[in-house]
Amino acid sequence: MATARLEFRVAPEAKELIQQAAAFLGTSLTDFAAATLADRAREVVESHTIIRLSNQDRDAFLAALDSPPEPNDALRRAFDRHRRSVGR
Repeated sequence: MATARLEFRVAPEAKELIQQAAAFLGTSLTDFAAATLADRAREVVESHTIIRLSNQDRDAFLAALDSPPEPNDALRRAFDRHRRSVGR
């Protein structure tokens, strides 16, 4: 497995806490830190890229897809501008 190096400094108290947590889990400091950091990064990316809808919102969204409203004048003008700008 290929690896990449990541270096950073932490306060001594934070390092002690991280070492203690790694020891409780029976893992190395490096493995614990890397796994914890990757898990948190995954959570952050997911929270910014995945939209979660309630059942009511999902139903409203699907209903709008099934029967979209007719385009209004502003949308028609925007579409015409777009079509002229791309030459189609």
